[in-house]
Amino acid sequence: MRKLIGVAAIVFMISALAMAGEAPRPEIYGGYQFTSTDGGWHGSGLNTGANLYLTRWLAGTADFGSGFSSGSKLYSYTFGPTISMQRKNFTPFAHALFGGAHASAGSIGTSGMAMMFGGGVDVGSRKLALRAVQFDWLTLRFSGVTDKNNMRVTTGILYRF
Repeated sequence: MRKLIGVAAIVFMISALAMAGEAPRPEIYGGYQFTSTDGGWHGSGLNTGANLYLTRWLAGTADFGSGFSSGSKLYSYTFGPTISMQRKNFTPFAHALFGGAHASAGSIGTSGMAMMFGGGVDVGSRKLALRAVQFDWLTLRFSGVTDKNNMRVTTGILYRF
């Protein structure tokens, strides 16, 4: 009985994806990133990423960010689902991204886990858009210590294939 329910659930999900309509084309973006941690560290850097849509409203996202300040660096690489509501010239979105991070100060560095929950809005034409704002709540975990009250704000250019 459990196997039958599992198979039925998989068939239902595949059918729902097929009926959801044509998925939008892939997107890539890049731009400026400002990161602030609750430890008082603030850094400016770059953010880039890509969205591959599975349905009209659900995408898989890969996000890569960096922040630099006074010899300290913070890199993040996260992946996860994004939900968007695409309109003609306006696309709000929300995402939950999970992955890793690397922080270093001088020659000392450590790697750990990163989670980002947030969203934003893209404004522009079907091909080229401005990522007006993206705001993420950022959780970092290095060497068993979790730092939960961090944030990241990005803006940049989005290209749709």
